[in-house]
Amino acid sequence: MDNVYIAAIQKVSNVEEATALLHKEMSLNETIADALEFSTDAHKLQVRKSGEPYIIHPILVAAIVAKITADEAMVIAALLHDVVEDTPVTIEEVRVRYGDDVAHLVGGLTKIDSLRDANLVSSSSDEKLIVSALSFRKMLLASIEDVRVLVVKLCDRLHNMLTLAALPPHKQARIAEETLVVYAPVAHRLGISFVKNLLEDLSFKYVFPNEERDIDKYLSENYHAIELKLNAFQQEMTKLILQNGFMREDFQIKSRVKHHYSIYLKLQRKGIGIDEILDLLAVRVIVKNPVDCYKILGLVHLHFQPLSSRFKDYIAIAKENGYQTIHTTIFHNSAILEVQVRTFEMNRTAELGVAAHWKYKSGGNSINLDWLNNLQYQDESAEDFYEMIKNDLYSEDITVFSPKGKPFTLPRGAVALDFAYAIHSEIGDCAEYCLINKERSSLLSELHNGDIVSIQTAEEKITRCSWLDAVQTTRAKSNIRAICNQRIRAIDSKSGLMILVGILDLKVSRLKEWCHNNGNSDNRVRLARDIDYLKEVVNSYIHDIQTTGRFTRFLTSHRFKLKEYHFGSLEVFANQTISDVVFDYCCHPKTGDEIVAFKQDSKAHVHHKMCKHAAKLMEKETKMLFVRWRKERIFNYRMIISMHNAKGALAGFLTYLAKLNIEINSIELGKEKEEHIRYCELEFQSSEGDINRLRAKIEQKIKVIQFFRTDDAYRSK
Repeated sequence: MDNVYIAAIQKVSNVEEATALLHKEMSLNETIADALEFSTDAHKLQVRKSGEPYIIHPILVAAIVAKITADEAMVIAALLHDVVEDTPVTIEEVRVRYGDDVAHLVGGLTKIDSLRDANLVSSSSDEKLIVSALSFRKMLLASIEDVRVLVVKLCDRLHNMLTLAALPPHKQARIAEETLVVYAPVAHRLGISFVKNLLEDLSFKYVFPNEERDIDKYLSENYHAIELKLNAFQQEMTKLILQNGFMREDFQIKSRVKHHYSIYLKLQRKGIGIDEILDLLAVRVIVKNPVDCYKILGLVHLHFQPLSSRFKDYIAIAKENGYQTIHTTIFHNSAILEVQVRTFEMNRTAELGVAAHWKYKSGGNSINLDWLNNLQYQDESAEDFYEMIKNDLYSEDITVFSPKGKPFTLPRGAVALDFAYAIHSEIGDCAEYCLINKERSSLLSELHNGDIVSIQTAEEKITRCSWLDAVQTTRAKSNIRAICNQRIRAIDSKSGLMILVGILDLKVSRLKEWCHNNGNSDNRVRLARDIDYLKEVVNSYIHDIQTTGRFTRFLTSHRFKLKEYHFGSLEVFANQTISDVVFDYCCHPKTGDEIVAFKQDSKAHVHHKMCKHAAKLMEKETKMLFVRWRKERIFNYRMIISMHNAKGALAGFLTYLAKLNIEINSIELGKEKEEHIRYCELEFQSSEGDINRLRAKIEQKIKVIQFFRTDDAYRSK
């Protein structure tokens, strides 16, 4: 399906034109013709918001389904997808007239609509639409028995989006947002890329109209420059391929500009300008067989300077949704382009995904639908479920294997513990260590495409609260969080009380009694987390005692005033002198870990909250101190620069970076393709978190081609 076909759908204004479009995609045999007549009769009294006959909608949905699947049952289901919900027709009538298979599909589509009506917040409500993520989950569970239901539903939503202009603005925004959060990710996971892209771009202009106009304006203003760059590379690539043994009929070369919403996401995620998007321009080389893909890749890398950090081979290890393509990024003159290489069959699968199974009966790869089961998370929080959508459905995937060869798809950056939880939550909870490619490794080892991983377990669950940020998958995070939250709350409750004991120098029993009488027992966890609340409770206790008239001369606010002490990256609050901070050898927490502190003499002894020695000290009711990490952070960046190919240029630039307190992690110099210019890729760390301010400082010295944070939530390319 292309833009021409979409334009043809949008131009349809009557039933005859819609029927002609359907007939063009699929022969109207007796059964389909009967379904068309049956649906037309059922909807004869209904009109859409635009005023046109309602039947045009199911006919065009059927046309879209026919275009991408050529499956008769799915086309008939598309024609009938609204009759059970919106007309007196029953599912039994559908079954008697068209058989069990069609009735099964129509029933699944009707069930999705009823679940949506029951769970999606009303368009007149001010509630956050993110709650609809839960209805998305239920939709998947309702449809899991037959993925064809999802495909027809996506075609239905696509046509709804194409005609969204007929609705009021507030409904346009709500439906568009729902499409972005719910339906586009489903299309992505099913591998139907053109539907995903269309749904995203159609939604984008309603959800973020100003941003969409800005991007469209940039692409329009730079249209000729973009076309020149693409055409120049396409011509050079065609000549190169022909010179190396290929005939013109052996390959095709296509070019594209990244679609609007995808550009917007890159700008948001990486804090970059549109000129810096490395895959804004792409050229796709399509050949006859997989071996030729690697021949083309060799020609590309031998004749153009590649960026080594941006090479992906999804032919050797396909994505979970069946996607197979080689991706590489190269410099060509003053442009950066992404080059994709795939076979004609891979191209069909990339465009149609799971739908290729029906469109090309013997063509298209079989699609692994285990991901549907993987969406059944325990946590019912809408916000957490949205995190799942964002992290799991939009991340770039890798595939690793169990020792028996079973593939598991994980997001890029996943560690061995993510793999353990992907197998089963109990395996993750009890995981002790792992074997990666038969070598013993830490559970925090990052996994890579093709790794063979074996998990070794202990007999009991192992609590790893400090690992929460190390894992990438929502399943791992939610399980770790569930185990840790209860334990940390208990520790905070105990340590909050002992911090108060240390400040007021009272017996634990007396303070417990006061907390109980004043309604503070349930809030003791806040004493260890919130310094303002701690000060408030201290003042409240002093006020209560002074009010009674007892011990007034001993209780002055000055005596209990908390002073703030700084020791490196730590802050300690105490009403007594603290001379130093000591990290005991038993746990020695790293920056950002959950910590507690015990007062011994004039020193603060800091432990990890999960430290067993710290637990024993708390059992002994050792006086404690309020401690927390200071908010300073270290940020990780990657950039590509172009510099003059002159002696000492790199050394001078590195000296400049040192003056900015930037710590270099790695440097990679590109091949010298131009006489006076050299490209250089660097990874570095800085305490500056404002990416625009840091970039401005660096650009005072050198030309920056690409610049982004590598520690953001989206580490995919």
